[in-house]
Amino acid sequence: MTDEVTTGVTRRQLARRTLALGGALAVAPFPAGPAEAAATRHHPTLRHGTAERAGLLPAHLRRLVTDAETFLGPSPGHPWYAGAVLLAGRGATVALHRPIGMAVRYRSYDEKTDTGVEFPADQQIPMAEDTVFDLASVSKLFTSLLAVQQIERGALALEGRVATYLPEFGAAGKQDVTVRQLLTHTSGFRSWIPLYNAPTYEEKLRLIWNQAPLNPPGSTYLYSDLNLISLQLVLERITGRALDLLLREEITGPLGLRSTRYNPPASWKPRTAATEDARKPWSGLDRGLVWGEVHDENAFALGGVAGHAGVFSSAWDLAVLGRTLLNGGAYGRARILRPESVELMFTDFNTAFPGDEHGLGFELYQHWYMGAMATPRTAGHTGFTGTSLVLDPTTDSFLIVLGNSVHPVRTWRSGSAPRVAAGNNMARAVAVRPAHGRRAWFSGMASATDATLTLPALDTSSGDARLRCALWWDIEPADVLTLEATTDGGRSWRPVPFGTERDGAQDHLAGTVTGWSGRVWHRLTAALPTARSLALRWRYSTDRLYVGRGAYVDGLCVGAGDLVLFDASRPADAARIEAAGWTASGD
Repeated sequence: MTDEVTTGVTRRQLARRTLALGGALAVAPFPAGPAEAAATRHHPTLRHGTAERAGLLPAHLRRLVTDAETFLGPSPGHPWYAGAVLLAGRGATVALHRPIGMAVRYRSYDEKTDTGVEFPADQQIPMAEDTVFDLASVSKLFTSLLAVQQIERGALALEGRVATYLPEFGAAGKQDVTVRQLLTHTSGFRSWIPLYNAPTYEEKLRLIWNQAPLNPPGSTYLYSDLNLISLQLVLERITGRALDLLLREEITGPLGLRSTRYNPPASWKPRTAATEDARKPWSGLDRGLVWGEVHDENAFALGGVAGHAGVFSSAWDLAVLGRTLLNGGAYGRARILRPESVELMFTDFNTAFPGDEHGLGFELYQHWYMGAMATPRTAGHTGFTGTSLVLDPTTDSFLIVLGNSVHPVRTWRSGSAPRVAAGNNMARAVAVRPAHGRRAWFSGMASATDATLTLPALDTSSGDARLRCALWWDIEPADVLTLEATTDGGRSWRPVPFGTERDGAQDHLAGTVTGWSGRVWHRLTAALPTARSLALRWRYSTDRLYVGRGAYVDGLCVGAGDLVLFDASRPADAARIEAAGWTASGD
């Protein structure tokens, strides 16, 4: 991702322009020509290796697997998935590649008893490292990549109107919808419509042409399959090639993704994870057990090739794709995008819609499935069948969880708990080294808790006492870390304002921090209240939903002029710290 380029904007310039435009970045087309021309060296390729080689803590990768295995049982009423393939790594090293559970277990679903009817044991198929999955909406990433390629080549304008390329699309008030709005789900389209009810392909298209926006284009974020189906039609119109051919020629072929394609052949079925016993009313179509064919009803009705769903792939192939993007668009000697084009996929274009951060195709900063891996630059996507991909350029790490969570029926699964647990464990596997010495205090990552770290009562009556320490935080925005003081033995606590410094000073007048701080240590100073007996504490408060990577405090020292009142580096002082939920951590 640090390749030098001679055309287009630099990463720093791109970030500045994006902020200046509030996310609505206007990008001039990059010079036409094959992206491969920019590849002048061999870029990192994946290999299996140890956690230590990847710079990861092995205990947390083991915990990632054991936590994932718990969801093979009631979660809470039924298994979240019949099985899964887990893959995690950092840099060029895949440190974890583990199949769990079954790829094919159920022959059908009995709605009267709400149970799965299993195949005989000798016909069930366990998960394997190379099991192929129906990616469902993770397919949208491939369509988005193909679109960004065309933007890079000048055949497609990011701020161009879709109707410029597809005049039919401009009907029913969609004449001003832009390519960017399709890629960021701000077009105004409703979430989906049952295209499968239209008897012919032409009538399916007519439903899209005649679909009026629910909201004025650009005014609202609303995730919609119709955005990527429309983008498929744009790509096919401007290139003269079908989407599956584009995928093969522009992505899977150059990257050597041999287990990634639309409409897998019958020979792949024995190594493909089964999905749902698709029957009405829970499915739009009566198809029986879907296995080896696309699960999504609209994608099935479109012949298995659709912009929003239909791609099948394996964990390893997705890891190669992720490594390609973390490399800045290149893998080995193949290049599918220039670094500045990849940057568009990791840049938030939805700054007007906090909580719905979105690059071109990729979702950003979504704790609800990324867990503690989420940062403003962490990119990912999920699929309805139980799939997910998360890329964190901050730590150069990647996580893939592929499950068959609609097997035998979609109603057994709720939420994204296995994805969150995997993301939390993967984030924890990336060590945070203490700022001073061997150990720092760590808040933990528990939800629905108040974890406190309390210093002993000190005499600050001289009036010039100050706290100094190092602070590291990466906190889910609904949670908060507060510095508090008490002068009445703990009956009441009040926030203490403080300042932090790291590439610039920042005041925290409310005595709190939250959100993401760059995953680096900050220097902290705080003027303390005057009291004969004043105790300080850090309080880390989390809600019941999701958590970030947490907070670390190190080098705690309280001084008044030349007098040191407390120094955590002194064993006697350190022994007086009271920790509830915080731990002394060396990682």
